[in-house]
Amino acid sequence: MADYDSSYRLLFSHADMVRDLLQGFVHEAWVAQLDFTTLEKVSGSYVTDDLRDRTDDVIWRARWGEGWLYVYLLLEFQSTVDPFMALRVAAYVMLLYQDLVKSGQVERGGLLPPVLPLVLYNGKPAWNAPLDVADLVLPVPGGLDRYRPHQRYLLIDEVRYNESDLVAMRNLSAALFRLEKSRTPAEIRSVVGALRAWLQDPGQLSLRRAFTVMLGRVLLPRRFPGQVIPEAHDLQEVDAMLAETVQEWTREWEARGQRKGEAHILLRLIRRRFGPTPAWAEEKVMAADLPTLERWAEAVLDAGSLEEVFR
Repeated sequence: MADYDSSYRLLFSHADMVRDLLQGFVHEAWVAQLDFTTLEKVSGSYVTDDLRDRTDDVIWRARWGEGWLYVYLLLEFQSTVDPFMALRVAAYVMLLYQDLVKSGQVERGGLLPPVLPLVLYNGKPAWNAPLDVADLVLPVPGGLDRYRPHQRYLLIDEVRYNESDLVAMRNLSAALFRLEKSRTPAEIRSVVGALRAWLQDPGQLSLRRAFTVMLGRVLLPRRFPGQVIPEAHDLQEVDAMLAETVQEWTREWEARGQRKGEAHILLRLIRRRFGPTPAWAEEKVMAADLPTLERWAEAVLDAGSLEEVFR
């Protein structure tokens, strides 16, 4: 998962990605009041050794009226849902506040800035963990309930968004989510084509490169396991590779599927003719090429023994 985490950190280290994430997926009125021209990345190496060792969180801030609003991005790439995510979020936000006070960014007697904790999740299981730390605390009657802590986070469950809604958006984060949902070369090429059109400005070269790295080192190896992915240096090269190389991969997969089917048919014939198949014979069948399988299948009809089939 290290490459996955690194590619996402690289992508969301660009202000354009954070802007599109907020404008496209945070449907609240206050977002319109943010001055996105002031977006700046905040160092994440602060407070404690525990937080300093965290490499999967990205923190940004932007002007909101006279003050700052902080956006705390937790990039969550795990196969299972963390039931205590709300507790983790609360701890990280409090550590951020603690650092702002210690570093003098909040004056004595002043108010702390608002923080939006965002959890980006792309796992297959639907997210069912509480979104507020208060929901993790046992409610107690008699007035004690008022002391339960409250800290809510906003979940961005990438793969659960409707594909048609994402396609309709001219949005970089939506393009990333479409890549997460893609399963065929044609779907990937469609997104790559949109990114090429959107990221033509020379000032967006770094973000264009970040998408190229994510595709070449993370997404394509996961979509096409066992294939050698040629290194690409630009989205145009990724598109060309998908157009040319994938056709060859498809032919290979079809040939493998045909060979595997023939092997299973041959094993069934052997069992019908000679009884249970010993391990050595099954290994030979599964490792053979298509012409050899066809020759052995014909031999099964006339051979007097299993050994004779393979001679």
